[in-house]
Amino acid sequence: ILQMIVRKATLSDAEAIGRIHVASWRETYTGIVPDEFLAALSAERRAEQWRAGLANPESRTIVLVGEIRPGDVVGFAACGPEREGLAAYPGELYAIYLLKEAQGRGLGRAMLETAARHLAEAGHEAWMCWVLADNPTRHFYEAMGGVAFQQKDIEIGGRTLVEVAYGWK
Repeated sequence: ILQMIVRKATLSDAEAIGRIHVASWRETYTGIVPDEFLAALSAERRAEQWRAGLANPESRTIVLVGEIRPGDVVGFAACGPEREGLAAYPGELYAIYLLKEAQGRGLGRAMLETAARHLAEAGHEAWMCWVLADNPTRHFYEAMGGVAFQQKDIEIGGRTLVEVAYGWK
């Protein structure tokens, strides 16, 4: 029985978030991001970064986790103030990652809607996110009402890739 839960992350979720961060990058970006870059990703290092962020009382980043059964964290999202000065979109969804096994069940939608609610409560009525143009799950953002409004080149592992900005008003 699915008992989806979306809640604010705690320090004890850092390891699961690190593991999901690396696993979902490898599941989603194989063939897009260089293999050497994906192979070098470390769940331990990511967990350390998330632990530091979650422990920082000054952080304005909201981190959520998604569970399909109580205690079984299979996804996470992070959001907060927009980072590049796009005045029309003062909020930003920094990350939303869900293990492939947990996709297609509505948990991603629930996490995105919860992140949007937190952004609105923080005063960010409009918000955006950057998505790799070659991301095979890019249609998710469109299905959730995001409108592509800008793109830019970024470099990951020595490869130039295109990111698309999706916005919600």
